[in-house]
Amino acid sequence: MPLKAFRGPKVWLWRWRRNPLKRRADTMEAWVLLGAWLLTLLAGVLAGLASARSLEDGLARERVEWHPVVAHVVERAPGTAGPESDTSAGERVWARVGWTVADGSAHTGQARVPAGSKAGTPVTVWTDLRGNLVTRPAGAAEAHFRSALIGGLVGLSAAAVPFVVGLAVRGRLERRRMDRWDAEWARLGPQWGRMTG
Repeated sequence: MPLKAFRGPKVWLWRWRRNPLKRRADTMEAWVLLGAWLLTLLAGVLAGLASARSLEDGLARERVEWHPVVAHVVERAPGTAGPESDTSAGERVWARVGWTVADGSAHTGQARVPAGSKAGTPVTVWTDLRGNLVTRPAGAAEAHFRSALIGGLVGLSAAAVPFVVGLAVRGRLERRRMDRWDAEWARLGPQWGRMTG
C-alpha cells in the first residue's frame, strides 16, 4: 500500500501558484481536477435540464391530447356496491367498459369502476387521440414536480460519471507520484544515512 502524501494545512489554489518546488505532476493534477469539476458540473446541469424539459413537454402534450370520455360498464362488476351513493368513494375493481370515440367507432377495454356496478353504469375514462385507454394526465403542478425530481436524479447520475473518472485519474496520478517518491527515497536514502552517521 503506497504511502499517502503529507497533507499540510489547506492552501487554496496551491497548484496554480508559482513555486520552484512544483512538479509537472502537480500541474497535470491541477488540470485534471479542473477538467473533472467542469465536466461534472456541465454534464449534471445539461443532462438534468434536458431530461426535465423533455418530461415536462411530454406531460404537457398528454394534458392537451388526452381527454375524458363517458364509458358504460359492459357487464356487472365483481364485488358488492357500498352503501354510499358517491361513485368516487369505496372499493374500485377492474371491469370491462365500452365507449365511443369522436369518429363514431366503438371501443372496449378494462377500467377501474366502483365494486358491484351494474351493466350500463356510466363511468369516466381517459383516452388518447386514437381512442385507447390511458391514465388521467398529470396536472401542471404535478408535472412540474415530476420533471424537477426526474431532472435532478438524471443530473446527479450524469454528473457522477465524470466525477468518478476524475477521482480515478487523480488516484492514479497520486500513486505514480508516490511510486516516484519511493524510488527517489530508495536511491537517496542510504546516502543520507552515511552523512548523519
